Amino acid sequence: MRHRTVAGKISYTSTKPGWEGRERGREWFAFTHHHDGSTIMRARCEIEEPEPTVLRDIVYHIGPGMVPRHLLVHLTLGDEFLGSGWMRHDAEAGRIVCESFGPSIGRNSENKPVNGAFDGFGTHPVVGDGYLSRAINTGLGPHRRDLRVFLPSPDHRGATPPRIAEVRIALEYVGEEELTVAAGTFVCRHFRFVDDSGDGMGGKTHPDYDVWVTADDDAVLVYGAIDGYMMNRYELVDLER
Repeated sequence: MRHRTVAGKISYTSTKPGWEGRERGREWFAFTHHHDGSTIMRARCEIEEPEPTVLRDIVYHIGPGMVPRHLLVHLTLGDEFLGSGWMRHDAEAGRIVCESFGPSIGRNSENKPVNGAFDGFGTHPVVGDGYLSRAINTGLGPHRRDLRVFLPSPDHRGATPPRIAEVRIALEYVGEEELTVAAGTFVCRHFRFVDDSGDGMGGKTHPDYDVWVTADDDAVLVYGAIDGYMMNRYELVDLER
């Protein structure tokens, strides 16, 4: 086999009163890096707080050069089926298609033009956020650029039936730092997602979101922090390479 696999687990905790340091969810992930430069990301996410609970399964295919290919998503909300769907980026035609189903939306079929360059699919697992940081050129030093992404849900927890949603968000490269977490000590690149679009994601402004990812091409999320109304923390607790 010519592929290489990176896998691990991330613990979700909180700084909310009464939840300080308690695990509020978890995420298991695996990246399969293929010899042709393509990557498949798989993630299973469990969110227990806030209610209703969310269970998310994701498979995301990224082609050579970080070109998004397709995304599979299955969602359970409060232990009941919420929806499932498939999004595909047809790079030659410059279009994104979505086929999905959910009890509240029935059968959904969409075919929309991309209208220019974009940076990837937003997937909602936090490892996907870390990997998206590869879209910024850290060789330029600390700076900021705007990202354009397509998501199956603009909800901050991704807890709506899959439909095509476009989101623009700024990404800042802060610099390189060493960080120690449960999985070990890592040299990291520190980034910050900033939602200053005015419209917000899903009509609600997302609080600033700091992430630290391994300072290599794997770009594994080591730690994440969101304050504001969310007050969430994400910590890498296991890693196999």
